[in-house]
Amino acid sequence: MLTTNPLQNNRIVFLDYLRVLACFMVIMVHACEFFYVGANGCSIANDTDRFWVSLIDSALRAAVPLFVMTSSYLLLPLKESGAPFFKRRFSRVLIPFIIWSVLYATVPVLYGDMTTEDMKGSLTRLLLNFNMSSGHLWFIYMLIGLYMFMPILSPWLKQASKRGEQAVLAVWAFTTLHHYIPTYTDGWYGECFWNEFHMFWYFSGYIGYLVLAHYIRTYINWSLQKSMLIGIISFLIGYGLAFFSFYNRTLESIDLGYIEVSWRFCTPPVALMTFGIFIILKQISFDKEWLYKPIRTISQLSYGIYLMHIFILNFFYKLIHESCTTPVSILLIGIFTFITCCIVSKLLSYIPGNKYILG
Repeated sequence: MLTTNPLQNNRIVFLDYLRVLACFMVIMVHACEFFYVGANGCSIANDTDRFWVSLIDSALRAAVPLFVMTSSYLLLPLKESGAPFFKRRFSRVLIPFIIWSVLYATVPVLYGDMTTEDMKGSLTRLLLNFNMSSGHLWFIYMLIGLYMFMPILSPWLKQASKRGEQAVLAVWAFTTLHHYIPTYTDGWYGECFWNEFHMFWYFSGYIGYLVLAHYIRTYINWSLQKSMLIGIISFLIGYGLAFFSFYNRTLESIDLGYIEVSWRFCTPPVALMTFGIFIILKQISFDKEWLYKPIRTISQLSYGIYLMHIFILNFFYKLIHESCTTPVSILLIGIFTFITCCIVSKLLSYIPGNKYILG
């Protein structure tokens, strides 16, 4: 819903709420990881932890796709040529990304979590990929890739019919089964050890969320009742699939790649949850200043919050985890980290040149 309140400067209100929610969800996902990710794979202390991690984390897995969709909802189709688009987006994304990547590769030396040799190796690795100390930055590589593809996708979206977008989304929905198919077969539709690019490869992955965001914006204008009904049903089906799959797989294996299959971001459970949350929050138009002003502020700071949160998350984990039960620890670690990141980001926003830190 496009607003006209001077406070919003014609912002789409629900996207700010959605961006804040997705940011909090990401932090909560990473708070959960302390309680099941071990050095040699999945490491769950007991069946109580297994239940709580499955229950809490499964509900949060739509966070990354929601970020993708909020990023593309207004961008596609592009309203400017490739060069200005890349200059605007990359200047906001790349410089803070590089700065925080270097910080994650060096700062842990100061408090003994990394040796000098580790630091040298981490800095060298940055020329190719993210480090384990900054694993959450995988998202930025993917986001940059989507930005690079948007000028290619945009002309098609300008001329595509509703039926055409539906056809692409249907093929994409089928590709979300890709993570399950190798369980039953050695390959599918041309996939083999010398060719991983199967027939549906180019319709798969996060590009589907770009098209889905455009489709929702262009063609879905449901009533509140219809949006709530379909959104809740979609979310609950996806959530149930994610919960039971993760819980049962932790009983069978300690391999993280195996147990997290239904948590992967381009799988049916996560796609269903993402769609459900998005169309529900699309109905939000509450723009009263007492609530919307802080939401808008946090939304504008969300990239910086995302970049820094692992530093703060680790601090609160060490402070909290031994004194509370698992579900309480997860909630407190996530909430305190989110609040602290909001405060730190706001303080940093007063520094000249803060865009190079916060985006």
